[in-house]
Amino acid sequence: MTAKPAPLFLGIDTGGTYTDAVLWAEEGGPKGKVLAKAKALTTRHDLAVGISGAVDAVLEKSGTDPAAIKLVSMSTTLATNALVEGQGGRVALIMIGFSEADLARDGLKTALGTDPVVFCPGGHDVHGNAAKLDLSGLEAALPELGGSVSGFAVCAYFATRNPAHELAARNLIRDITGLPVTASHELSAKLGGPRRALTTLLNARLISMIDRLVAATEGFLEARGIAAPLMVVRGDGALVSAAFARQRPIETILSGPAASLVGARHMTGLDDAVVSDIGGTTTDVAVLDSGRPRLDPEGATVGGFRTMVEAVAMRTFGLGGDSEVALEDGALNPKILLGPRRLVPLALAGMAHGEAVTSELERQLRAPNPGRMDGRFAVRTGVPDRLAAGLTAPEAKLYEAIGATPLALDRLLTSNAQNATLNRLVARGLVHIAGFTPSDAAHVLGKQANWHADTARLGAELFARRRDGRGQPIAATPEALAERVLVTLTRWSAEYILETAFTEDGLDGAAAVAHALVQRAVDAHPGIARLSVALDRPVIGLGASAPLHYAGLPRLVGNGCVVPDDTDVANALGAVVGQVRVSAEARVSQPKEGLFRLASGQTVRDFTDEAAALAAAEADVRAIVAERAKDAGTDNAEIDVATELKVSTVESQRMFIEAHVVAVASGRPRIAV
Repeated sequence: MTAKPAPLFLGIDTGGTYTDAVLWAEEGGPKGKVLAKAKALTTRHDLAVGISGAVDAVLEKSGTDPAAIKLVSMSTTLATNALVEGQGGRVALIMIGFSEADLARDGLKTALGTDPVVFCPGGHDVHGNAAKLDLSGLEAALPELGGSVSGFAVCAYFATRNPAHELAARNLIRDITGLPVTASHELSAKLGGPRRALTTLLNARLISMIDRLVAATEGFLEARGIAAPLMVVRGDGALVSAAFARQRPIETILSGPAASLVGARHMTGLDDAVVSDIGGTTTDVAVLDSGRPRLDPEGATVGGFRTMVEAVAMRTFGLGGDSEVALEDGALNPKILLGPRRLVPLALAGMAHGEAVTSELERQLRAPNPGRMDGRFAVRTGVPDRLAAGLTAPEAKLYEAIGATPLALDRLLTSNAQNATLNRLVARGLVHIAGFTPSDAAHVLGKQANWHADTARLGAELFARRRDGRGQPIAATPEALAERVLVTLTRWSAEYILETAFTEDGLDGAAAVAHALVQRAVDAHPGIARLSVALDRPVIGLGASAPLHYAGLPRLVGNGCVVPDDTDVANALGAVVGQVRVSAEARVSQPKEGLFRLASGQTVRDFTDEAAALAAAEADVRAIVAERAKDAGTDNAEIDVATELKVSTVESQRMFIEAHVVAVASGRPRIAV
């Protein structure tokens, strides 16, 4: 009898520089088997292009019939990047039972910007008792709003205790406009109206963006004959169906870093570790405890906004292989500075544009003295022209001068004011700056060879000519400069890892302490006070460049560093080996003695018996979470229920205050048959 072949899974991760794909089979032991992996440059103007490049390469390498793939799962930085960069659709915020003063709390007014807001009387109290609802103002505004926004966010006072008014507003909006509506009680059961409104607003903004990504990915899969369910990684590392993610895109913030943690544990088998994932743009550091990522108890913070989204407690630093290399100003012995801005590495620009880049670098090297703009180029990102709408006259003029071929900055810019204008174009995602990066340094030393090494060396020669405070070149050779850059990157990585550990331990001044400890570790003469530090768990190094940059970590952090074989595709692998995990909550309160009020899902019921109310709460959350688990993409979920009782004793009498009942369902995603 022929053994049934193991099902094949396709994982995809869209990072800042690369889109990764991995083909994985559920065979060969508990870790399964990676059959093929590939990378393609991320195409920010159309992510589907980068996705197709990586997936097609995986299919070609493995010789796999696309029809044999039974599950596709993706992690994405799209939602995170959009919030950081202030992007997203124009939405209308509907506040029920709130006043205009509430906009000043939790950054809500800043997040709202110029988007419209409508206030309506209504809402509930802490026990779910309703105030009078009046939606006449909303109804009058909807015809005009329906033509000027892409969706609506609805938040009612104490909707987590009774969502009736949010449901009424949602139904009215859908009936009149037909546009997507996000209600706050669907995203969070936590109290705190303005922050819940903020989370709902951001979710509504992201719906069209994630919808386009999912639709493009589904279209690509269909074109390749891959008839498999599509899953998306949430910010807590769990998997959910693409349909689920379309409705709750806010939950995909920190999706990529969360997937890397899942992949790290899967590859190493370590339950307790500090995970440091170095990419092209950033380094993400988080902690594994007992096999699960530590979550941020206050909710994820992205783009300066504290949301109510349960996500990995991840610290993100602007340090990566493509970080900008700069020199400290005004010092006798200036330090090498890295990031936080990402540049296009010169080696990559040289590979793509050849003579257009190298001839300019050679011209600058022939000059008798170094120039402050040496080794820097501007190039358009390739986004659609419509995204360049609203430029000022100076911005439009400079943008017009920049094309698809890199242009040396010393030819482009004639004043400091133009430099500020260029930075604004970069901030809007219209222009990339190319320049010297750690990736170039690695090419100079022969430790990286995927791009154009000769261009990298020209850039290193130019940078090494820069002067210190005594007027001397900062490095004798390009190789000496490159070595200094890579040593700096490893040192900064150690500082960020220790800073994360100190922060997780609740210590103040974590960054300063981490800097001092690493400084003492690398100094030849450590001083009178001898300091040392040791992590209580190893570091797992992730990212394609981790084997290079993390080789020197152990002596700086006082513990080992494990770099798995497939570290370069940890995110994509984490996307396919994770589990579906969803939750549902119910609360039982006592508005008055002898009355127990159950709020679960979209219903509110009263009981005269505490035990009956608690039993109904457990039954409700089990049913709700089972349905959510199916919607999220699993048919074999295990359900755990926990009940937290709040009681007090008054004159020897037990007094019921509140009960919080939480059900969690988890299971492997369903696969194509």
